[in-house]
Amino acid sequence: MRYAMLAAALAASVALPHVAQATDLEVTHWWTSGGEAAAVAELAKAFDATGNKWVDGAIAGSGGTARPIMISRITGGDPMGATQFNHGRQAEELVAAGLMRDLTPIAEKEGWKNFIKPTSLLDSCTVDGKIYCVPINIHSQQWLWLSNKAFEKAGVAVPKNWDEYVAAAPALEKAGIIPLAMGQQPWQTSLAFQVLVVALAGPDGFNKIYKDKDAEFAAGAEMAKVFDAADKARAMAAKSNVQDWNQATNMVISGQAAGQIMGDWAQGEFQVAGQVAGKDYTCLPGLGVNEVIQTAGDAFYFPVLKDEAKSAAQDVLASTMLSPTTQVAFNLKKGSLPVRGDVDLAAANDCMKKGLEILAKGNIIQSPDQLFSADSLTQVNDLFVEFFKDPKITAADAQKRFAEIVAAAD
Repeated sequence: MRYAMLAAALAASVALPHVAQATDLEVTHWWTSGGEAAAVAELAKAFDATGNKWVDGAIAGSGGTARPIMISRITGGDPMGATQFNHGRQAEELVAAGLMRDLTPIAEKEGWKNFIKPTSLLDSCTVDGKIYCVPINIHSQQWLWLSNKAFEKAGVAVPKNWDEYVAAAPALEKAGIIPLAMGQQPWQTSLAFQVLVVALAGPDGFNKIYKDKDAEFAAGAEMAKVFDAADKARAMAAKSNVQDWNQATNMVISGQAAGQIMGDWAQGEFQVAGQVAGKDYTCLPGLGVNEVIQTAGDAFYFPVLKDEAKSAAQDVLASTMLSPTTQVAFNLKKGSLPVRGDVDLAAANDCMKKGLEILAKGNIIQSPDQLFSADSLTQVNDLFVEFFKDPKITAADAQKRFAEIVAAAD
Protein backbone atom coordinates (compact mmCIF):
# COMPACT_ATOMS: atom_id res chain seq x y z
CA MET A 1 0.00 0.00 0.00
CA ARG A 2 1.23 3.53 -0.81
CA TYR A 3 1.03 4.59 2.82
CA ALA A 4 2.79 1.56 4.29
CA MET A 5 6.12 3.08 5.38
CA LEU A 6 6.35 4.48 8.86
CA ALA A 7 6.72 8.23 9.11
CA ALA A 8 9.09 7.84 12.04
CA ALA A 9 11.50 5.81 9.98
CA LEU A 10 11.34 8.33 7.18
CA ALA A 11 11.93 11.19 9.57
CA ALA A 12 15.11 9.51 10.70
CA SER A 13 16.42 9.38 7.15
CA VAL A 14 15.14 12.82 6.04
CA ALA A 15 16.35 15.38 8.54
CA LEU A 16 14.76 18.80 8.59
CA PRO A 17 17.12 21.61 7.60
CA HIS A 18 18.50 23.80 10.35
CA VAL A 19 19.93 27.29 10.15
CA ALA A 20 22.55 29.09 12.16
CA GLN A 21 20.56 32.28 12.65
CA ALA A 22 16.86 32.58 13.39
CA THR A 23 14.89 34.42 10.74
CA ASP A 24 11.31 35.65 11.05
CA LEU A 25 9.13 34.72 8.07
CA GLU A 26 5.58 35.96 7.68
CA VAL A 27 3.21 33.34 6.27
CA THR A 28 -0.23 34.44 5.08
CA HIS A 29 -3.19 32.07 4.83
CA TRP A 30 -6.96 31.94 5.40
CA TRP A 31 -7.09 29.07 7.90
CA THR A 32 -8.97 30.48 10.89
CA SER A 33 -11.53 27.86 11.97
CA GLY A 34 -10.83 25.60 14.95
CA GLY A 35 -9.65 22.62 12.91
CA GLU A 36 -7.66 24.81 10.53
CA ALA A 37 -5.92 26.65 13.36
CA ALA A 38 -4.88 23.33 14.91
CA ALA A 39 -3.38 22.26 11.58
CA VAL A 40 -1.53 25.57 11.06
CA ALA A 41 -0.03 25.18 14.53
CA GLU A 42 1.67 21.99 13.32
CA LEU A 43 3.29 23.85 10.41
CA ALA A 44 4.45 26.64 12.71
CA LYS A 45 5.86 24.18 15.23
CA ALA A 46 7.81 22.33 12.56
CA PHE A 47 9.24 25.53 11.07
CA ASP A 48 10.15 26.97 14.47
CA ALA A 49 12.03 23.73 15.21
CA THR A 50 14.44 24.59 12.38
CA GLY A 51 15.63 27.66 14.29
CA ASN A 52 13.51 30.10 12.32
CA LYS A 53 10.30 31.82 13.41
CA TRP A 54 6.86 31.43 11.81
CA VAL A 55 5.07 34.80 11.91
CA ASP A 56 1.40 34.02 11.44
CA GLY A 57 -0.51 36.16 8.95
CA ALA A 58 -3.99 34.64 9.12
CA ILE A 59 -6.68 36.50 7.16
CA ALA A 60 -10.26 35.72 8.17
CA GLY A 61 -12.99 35.23 5.62
CA SER A 62 -11.84 32.33 3.42
CA GLY A 63 -9.88 32.44 0.18
CA GLY A 64 -12.29 34.75 -1.60
CA THR A 65 -11.53 37.47 0.95
CA ALA A 66 -7.87 36.66 1.55
CA ARG A 67 -6.54 36.24 -1.99
CA PRO A 68 -7.14 39.84 -3.15
CA ILE A 69 -5.34 41.09 -0.03
CA MET A 70 -2.41 38.74 -0.61
CA ILE A 71 -2.18 39.67 -4.29
CA SER A 72 -2.39 43.40 -3.50
CA ARG A 73 0.50 43.15 -1.05
CA ILE A 74 2.70 41.25 -3.50
CA THR A 75 2.00 43.54 -6.45
CA GLY A 76 2.26 46.60 -4.19
CA GLY A 77 5.81 45.83 -3.11
CA ASP A 78 5.04 44.50 0.38
CA PRO A 79 5.44 40.74 -0.10
CA MET A 80 5.14 38.21 2.71
CA GLY A 81 7.59 35.33 3.09
CA ALA A 82 5.10 32.71 1.91
CA THR A 83 1.44 32.66 1.03
CA GLN A 84 -1.30 30.09 0.60
CA PHE A 85 -3.19 29.62 -2.64
CA ASN A 86 -5.06 26.62 -3.99
CA HIS A 87 -3.48 24.30 -6.53
CA GLY A 88 -4.10 25.55 -10.01
CA ARG A 89 -4.30 28.87 -11.79
CA GLN A 90 -4.88 31.36 -8.96
CA ALA A 91 -1.31 32.69 -8.99
CA GLU A 92 -0.54 32.43 -12.71
CA GLU A 93 -0.50 36.20 -13.27
CA LEU A 94 1.90 36.70 -10.34
CA VAL A 95 4.18 34.03 -11.77
CA ALA A 96 4.03 35.62 -15.23
CA ALA A 97 4.99 38.96 -13.69
CA GLY A 98 8.11 37.44 -12.14
CA LEU A 99 6.91 38.05 -8.58
CA MET A 100 7.08 34.42 -7.41
CA ARG A 101 10.24 32.43 -6.74
CA ASP A 102 11.26 29.57 -8.98
CA LEU A 103 11.53 26.57 -6.64
CA THR A 104 12.89 24.18 -9.27
CA PRO A 105 16.42 23.96 -7.77
CA ILE A 106 15.17 22.82 -4.34
CA ALA A 107 12.51 20.57 -5.92
CA GLU A 108 15.15 18.81 -8.01
CA LYS A 109 17.59 18.58 -5.10
CA GLU A 110 15.00 16.93 -2.86
CA GLY A 111 13.34 14.86 -5.59
CA TRP A 112 9.81 16.20 -5.22
CA LYS A 113 8.72 14.42 -8.40
CA ASN A 114 9.61 11.09 -6.77
CA PHE A 115 7.21 11.37 -3.82
CA ILE A 116 4.49 13.96 -4.58
CA LYS A 117 1.46 11.97 -5.72
CA PRO A 118 -0.56 12.25 -7.85
CA THR A 119 1.73 13.99 -10.32
CA SER A 120 -1.01 16.45 -11.26
CA LEU A 121 -0.35 18.27 -7.95
CA LEU A 122 3.15 19.25 -8.98
CA ASP A 123 1.98 19.84 -12.55
CA SER A 124 -0.35 22.51 -11.16
CA CYS A 125 2.68 24.23 -9.63
CA THR A 126 4.62 24.11 -12.91
CA VAL A 127 4.75 26.91 -15.46
CA ASP A 128 6.96 26.61 -18.55
CA GLY A 129 8.78 23.69 -16.96
CA LYS A 130 9.57 25.53 -13.71
CA ILE A 131 8.07 24.76 -10.28
CA TYR A 132 6.62 27.72 -8.41
CA CYS A 133 4.79 26.27 -5.42
CA VAL A 134 4.78 23.61 -2.73
CA PRO A 135 1.63 21.45 -2.72
CA ILE A 136 0.95 20.61 0.91
CA ASN A 137 -2.22 18.51 0.89
CA ILE A 138 -4.97 16.92 -1.16
CA HIS A 139 -8.38 18.32 -0.39
CA SER A 140 -11.47 16.92 -2.04
CA GLN A 141 -14.80 18.71 -1.89
CA GLN A 142 -16.77 15.60 -2.92
CA TRP A 143 -18.30 14.83 0.49
CA LEU A 144 -21.65 14.80 2.24
CA TRP A 145 -21.41 15.04 6.04
CA LEU A 146 -24.37 13.73 8.02
CA SER A 147 -25.42 14.05 11.66
CA ASN A 148 -26.37 10.63 12.96
CA LYS A 149 -28.18 12.30 15.87
CA ALA A 150 -30.37 14.35 13.53
CA PHE A 151 -31.58 11.33 11.59
CA GLU A 152 -32.21 9.39 14.79
CA LYS A 153 -34.34 12.27 16.07
CA ALA A 154 -36.29 12.36 12.80
CA GLY A 155 -36.86 8.60 12.96
CA VAL A 156 -35.26 7.81 9.61
CA ALA A 157 -32.16 5.81 8.73
CA VAL A 158 -28.94 7.61 7.95
CA PRO A 159 -28.92 7.90 4.13
CA LYS A 160 -26.47 5.96 2.00
CA ASN A 161 -26.74 8.20 -1.05
CA TRP A 162 -28.10 11.49 -2.39
CA ASP A 163 -31.54 10.16 -3.33
CA GLU A 164 -32.12 8.73 0.17
CA TYR A 165 -31.00 12.05 1.65
CA VAL A 166 -33.49 14.04 -0.44
CA ALA A 167 -36.26 11.57 0.44
CA ALA A 168 -35.56 12.09 4.15
CA ALA A 169 -35.99 15.88 3.96
CA PRO A 170 -39.73 16.01 4.86
CA ALA A 171 -39.20 13.88 7.99
CA LEU A 172 -36.25 16.05 9.02
CA GLU A 173 -38.24 19.26 8.58
CA LYS A 174 -41.15 17.79 10.56
CA ALA A 175 -38.69 17.13 13.41
CA GLY A 176 -37.54 20.75 13.31
CA ILE A 177 -34.21 19.95 11.63
CA ILE A 178 -32.80 21.87 8.68
CA PRO A 179 -32.08 19.23 6.02
CA LEU A 180 -29.04 20.92 4.47
CA ALA A 181 -26.69 23.39 6.12
CA MET A 182 -25.11 25.87 3.72
CA GLY A 183 -23.17 29.05 4.40
CA GLN A 184 -23.60 32.19 2.34
CA GLN A 185 -20.02 32.63 1.14
CA PRO A 186 -20.07 32.62 -2.69
CA TRP A 187 -17.78 29.62 -3.13
CA GLN A 188 -19.97 27.36 -0.98
CA THR A 189 -22.94 27.31 -3.35
CA SER A 190 -20.77 26.68 -6.41
CA LEU A 191 -18.94 23.95 -4.46
CA ALA A 192 -22.25 22.21 -3.80
CA PHE A 193 -23.10 22.44 -7.49
CA GLN A 194 -19.71 21.02 -8.53
CA VAL A 195 -20.19 18.08 -6.16
CA LEU A 196 -23.63 17.43 -7.65
CA VAL A 197 -22.09 17.48 -11.15
CA VAL A 198 -19.60 14.73 -10.27
CA ALA A 199 -22.16 12.66 -8.37
CA LEU A 200 -24.99 12.83 -10.91
CA ALA A 201 -23.31 13.47 -14.27
CA GLY A 202 -20.26 11.44 -13.31
CA PRO A 203 -16.55 12.21 -13.67
CA ASP A 204 -16.92 12.19 -17.46
CA GLY A 205 -19.64 14.81 -17.25
CA PHE A 206 -17.52 16.91 -14.93
CA ASN A 207 -14.60 16.77 -17.38
CA LYS A 208 -16.83 17.72 -20.31
CA ILE A 209 -17.80 20.86 -18.43
CA TYR A 210 -14.64 22.01 -16.69
CA LYS A 211 -11.92 20.46 -18.86
CA ASP A 212 -13.43 20.44 -22.35
CA LYS A 213 -15.65 23.53 -21.88
CA ASP A 214 -18.41 21.66 -23.72
CA ALA A 215 -21.25 24.18 -23.83
CA GLU A 216 -23.57 21.77 -25.65
CA PHE A 217 -23.25 19.23 -22.84
CA ALA A 218 -23.72 22.01 -20.28
CA ALA A 219 -27.05 22.84 -21.91
CA GLY A 220 -28.15 19.21 -22.33
CA ALA A 221 -30.35 16.64 -20.61
CA GLU A 222 -27.67 15.17 -18.31
CA MET A 223 -26.93 18.57 -16.82
CA ALA A 224 -30.65 19.29 -16.52
CA LYS A 225 -30.73 16.47 -13.91
CA VAL A 226 -27.93 18.21 -12.02
CA PHE A 227 -29.76 21.53 -12.01
CA ASP A 228 -32.91 19.78 -10.80
CA ALA A 229 -30.85 18.39 -7.90
CA ALA A 230 -29.46 21.86 -7.23
CA ASP A 231 -33.04 23.13 -7.05
CA LYS A 232 -33.80 20.46 -4.43
CA ALA A 233 -30.64 21.40 -2.51
CA ARG A 234 -31.76 25.04 -2.56
CA ALA A 235 -35.09 24.08 -0.98
CA MET A 236 -33.39 21.87 1.62
CA ALA A 237 -31.05 24.71 2.61
CA ALA A 238 -33.70 27.46 2.62
CA LYS A 239 -33.60 27.94 6.40
CA SER A 240 -29.83 27.82 6.68
CA ASN A 241 -28.82 31.43 7.29
CA VAL A 242 -25.22 31.21 8.53
CA GLN A 243 -22.35 32.84 6.67
CA ASP A 244 -19.15 30.82 7.09
CA TRP A 245 -18.62 27.19 6.08
CA ASN A 246 -17.52 26.15 9.56
CA GLN A 247 -20.68 27.66 11.05
CA ALA A 248 -22.64 25.39 8.72
CA THR A 249 -20.47 22.45 9.81
CA ASN A 250 -21.23 23.28 13.44
CA MET A 251 -24.95 23.09 12.63
CA VAL A 252 -24.37 19.46 11.64
CA ILE A 253 -22.18 18.82 14.67
CA SER A 254 -24.94 20.12 16.99
CA GLY A 255 -27.71 18.26 15.14
CA GLN A 256 -29.45 21.49 14.20
CA ALA A 257 -28.94 20.49 10.58
CA ALA A 258 -28.87 16.99 9.11
CA GLY A 259 -26.11 17.38 6.58
CA GLN A 260 -23.66 19.54 4.68
CA ILE A 261 -22.01 19.25 1.27
CA MET A 262 -18.46 20.32 2.03
CA GLY A 263 -14.85 19.41 1.48
CA ASP A 264 -12.92 17.05 3.71
CA TRP A 265 -11.57 20.00 5.70
CA ALA A 266 -14.84 19.73 7.63
CA GLN A 267 -13.27 16.75 9.40
CA GLY A 268 -11.09 19.12 11.39
CA GLU A 269 -14.19 20.72 12.92
CA PHE A 270 -15.69 17.35 13.89
CA GLN A 271 -12.36 16.41 15.44
CA VAL A 272 -12.11 19.61 17.50
CA ALA A 273 -15.69 18.97 18.71
CA GLY A 274 -14.67 15.48 19.88
CA GLN A 275 -16.97 13.68 17.45
CA VAL A 276 -16.09 10.28 16.04
CA ALA A 277 -16.52 9.28 12.40
CA GLY A 278 -18.97 6.38 12.01
CA LYS A 279 -20.42 6.96 15.48
CA ASP A 280 -21.45 10.60 15.71
CA TYR A 281 -21.37 11.44 12.03
CA THR A 282 -21.34 9.73 8.65
CA CYS A 283 -19.44 10.73 5.53
CA LEU A 284 -20.48 9.92 1.97
CA PRO A 285 -17.78 10.50 -0.65
CA GLY A 286 -19.29 11.43 -3.99
CA LEU A 287 -22.68 11.77 -2.25
CA GLY A 288 -22.69 7.97 -2.09
CA VAL A 289 -23.07 7.82 -5.90
CA ASN A 290 -19.72 8.37 -7.65
CA GLU A 291 -16.81 7.93 -5.26
CA VAL A 292 -13.95 10.04 -6.55
CA ILE A 293 -11.28 12.27 -5.04
CA GLN A 294 -10.76 15.70 -6.48
CA THR A 295 -7.05 16.50 -6.49
CA ALA A 296 -7.49 20.01 -5.24
CA GLY A 297 -5.84 21.33 -2.15
CA ASP A 298 -3.55 23.96 -0.80
CA ALA A 299 -0.14 25.08 -1.94
CA PHE A 300 2.33 27.69 -0.77
CA TYR A 301 4.01 30.19 -3.05
CA PHE A 302 7.09 32.15 -2.12
CA PRO A 303 7.29 35.76 -3.33
CA VAL A 304 10.63 37.09 -4.55
CA LEU A 305 12.35 38.87 -1.64
CA LYS A 306 15.38 41.17 -1.54
CA ASP A 307 16.46 39.96 1.93
CA GLU A 308 18.91 37.05 1.50
CA ALA A 309 18.28 35.67 5.00
CA LYS A 310 14.54 35.56 4.41
CA SER A 311 15.08 33.95 1.00
CA ALA A 312 17.14 31.23 2.69
CA ALA A 313 14.38 30.78 5.28
CA GLN A 314 11.90 30.34 2.43
CA ASP A 315 13.92 27.31 1.25
CA VAL A 316 13.83 25.87 4.75
CA LEU A 317 10.05 26.36 5.01
CA ALA A 318 9.45 24.73 1.63
CA SER A 319 11.49 21.70 2.66
CA THR A 320 9.87 21.53 6.09
CA MET A 321 6.34 21.54 4.68
CA LEU A 322 7.12 18.42 2.65
CA SER A 323 8.94 16.49 5.35
CA PRO A 324 7.25 13.20 6.29
CA THR A 325 6.64 14.16 9.90
CA THR A 326 5.12 17.52 8.99
CA GLN A 327 2.93 15.95 6.32
CA VAL A 328 1.48 13.47 8.82
CA ALA A 329 0.99 15.95 11.68
CA PHE A 330 -0.56 18.65 9.52
CA ASN A 331 -2.92 16.48 7.48
CA LEU A 332 -4.25 14.51 10.44
CA LYS A 333 -5.36 17.81 11.98
CA LYS A 334 -6.56 19.33 8.69
CA GLY A 335 -8.64 16.34 7.59
CA SER A 336 -6.86 16.29 4.23
CA LEU A 337 -4.64 13.69 2.58
CA PRO A 338 -0.86 14.08 2.35
CA VAL A 339 0.84 14.84 -0.96
CA ARG A 340 3.58 12.37 -0.09
CA GLY A 341 2.79 8.85 -1.19
CA ASP A 342 5.22 7.29 1.28
CA VAL A 343 3.96 8.19 4.75
CA ASP A 344 2.03 6.16 7.30
CA LEU A 345 -1.46 7.28 8.26
CA ALA A 346 -2.41 4.48 10.64
CA ALA A 347 -4.06 7.09 12.88
CA ALA A 348 -6.48 8.16 10.14
CA ASN A 349 -10.20 8.06 11.01
CA ASP A 350 -12.85 6.17 9.05
CA CYS A 351 -13.58 9.03 6.66
CA MET A 352 -9.93 9.71 5.89
CA LYS A 353 -9.42 5.99 5.26
CA LYS A 354 -12.28 6.10 2.74
CA GLY A 355 -10.46 8.91 0.97
CA LEU A 356 -7.18 7.00 0.97
CA GLU A 357 -8.88 3.95 -0.54
CA ILE A 358 -10.43 6.02 -3.33
CA LEU A 359 -7.08 7.69 -4.00
CA ALA A 360 -5.31 4.33 -4.09
CA LYS A 361 -7.78 3.11 -6.73
CA GLY A 362 -6.90 6.07 -8.90
CA ASN A 363 -10.45 7.45 -8.91
CA ILE A 364 -9.38 11.06 -9.21
CA ILE A 365 -10.39 14.21 -11.05
CA GLN A 366 -8.81 17.65 -11.23
CA SER A 367 -10.36 20.62 -9.48
CA PRO A 368 -12.11 23.52 -11.24
CA ASP A 369 -9.26 25.75 -9.96
CA GLN A 370 -6.90 23.70 -12.13
CA LEU A 371 -9.13 23.89 -15.21
CA PHE A 372 -11.02 27.23 -15.23
CA SER A 373 -9.47 30.67 -14.99
CA ALA A 374 -10.15 32.70 -11.85
CA ASP A 375 -12.42 35.03 -13.86
CA SER A 376 -14.53 32.16 -15.22
CA LEU A 377 -14.87 30.64 -11.74
CA THR A 378 -15.98 34.01 -10.36
CA GLN A 379 -18.78 34.09 -12.94
CA VAL A 380 -19.88 30.60 -11.86
CA ASN A 381 -19.76 31.63 -8.20
CA ASP A 382 -21.88 34.72 -8.90
CA LEU A 383 -24.47 32.65 -10.76
CA PHE A 384 -24.96 30.17 -7.92
CA VAL A 385 -25.03 32.82 -5.22
CA GLU A 386 -27.92 34.37 -7.12
CA PHE A 387 -29.58 31.00 -7.78
CA PHE A 388 -29.53 29.87 -4.15
CA LYS A 389 -30.75 33.26 -2.88
CA ASP A 390 -33.58 33.75 -5.36
CA PRO A 391 -36.12 30.90 -5.74
CA LYS A 392 -37.66 32.76 -8.68
CA ILE A 393 -34.66 31.76 -10.83
CA THR A 394 -35.66 28.41 -12.27
CA ALA A 395 -33.31 25.50 -12.79
CA ALA A 396 -33.75 25.89 -16.55
CA ASP A 397 -32.84 29.59 -16.41
CA ALA A 398 -29.73 28.85 -14.35
CA GLN A 399 -28.68 26.08 -16.72
CA LYS A 400 -28.97 28.41 -19.72
CA ARG A 401 -26.77 31.01 -18.05
CA PHE A 402 -24.29 28.37 -16.95
CA ALA A 403 -23.95 27.02 -20.50
CA GLU A 404 -23.15 30.54 -21.68
CA ILE A 405 -20.38 30.83 -19.06
CA VAL A 406 -18.94 27.47 -20.11
CA ALA A 407 -18.99 28.52 -23.78
CA ALA A 408 -16.91 31.62 -22.99
CA ALA A 409 -14.67 30.01 -20.32
CA ASP A 410 -10.89 30.02 -20.54
